[in-house]
Amino acid sequence: MLKDLINELKNGQMKKFIIPIVLVILLLLFKPWVQVGAGERGIVLNFGAVQDVVLNEGIHFRIPIVQKIIPMDVKIQKANTDAASSSSDLQDVDLSVALNYHIIPDKANLVYQTIGLSFKERIIDPAIQEVMKAVSARYTAEELITKRPAVSSEMQEALTNRLLASHISVDAFSIISFSFSQTFTDAIEAKQTAEQNALKAKRDLDRIKVEAQQTVAAATAEAEALRLQKMNISPDLIELRKIEANLKAIEKWNGILPTVTGAGAVPFIGVGEK
Repeated sequence: MLKDLINELKNGQMKKFIIPIVLVILLLLFKPWVQVGAGERGIVLNFGAVQDVVLNEGIHFRIPIVQKIIPMDVKIQKANTDAASSSSDLQDVDLSVALNYHIIPDKANLVYQTIGLSFKERIIDPAIQEVMKAVSARYTAEELITKRPAVSSEMQEALTNRLLASHISVDAFSIISFSFSQTFTDAIEAKQTAEQNALKAKRDLDRIKVEAQQTVAAATAEAEALRLQKMNISPDLIELRKIEANLKAIEKWNGILPTVTGAGAVPFIGVGEK
């Protein structure tokens, strides 16, 4: 049997398998298809020239040797950047910010053509540095703290306009931290302490004023009550009070005459004067 197989090979019986084998080898060698992954876009190059078409996710065919497909990530990415700048009152400010961004998918070919794959180092980071310095220079150091939302919003708007020209979209922007010189930090703490003490003193003064007003009001009310009572006192009222006092004394008397010295002394209960 082995001899028969060898004879068949010699007689050219296996020629019919050569073409399929060659085709398989060529397919594996030149790979005329490409797969674009999730969150990516395919940049088509014809002999190195960027084409207008942008490949979406999935399997795509390409012309071997002629075409090359470059995958570009269009998912949301994050950039953390630190920058040193100055406020409008010439205070040194160190800022740390975070930026979320993504390549506009249907403009990925233009980004690759004009910037390349190193767009973060070439475009993102320098833009963040410039915007942070420009915006912080319009605020005092104290305003950078007290108006932080407004500062963040202004920086995001400036970055959005700047990066959009490079076909990069800003998704979110946030200021992570501000830091100042130790001298300025101590001055801020001293000012806050002084403001708190002044506020406490004002509250104490207001409390004292209220208490004084309450005391005056109470004294005024008491004086008015005494005045009204005095106006209502009459001779008949005085006589009535005397009678009421004598009646109470009689009710409390136990019937025993008090022991007195001196002849002819008798107990006396006043019944009022006519």
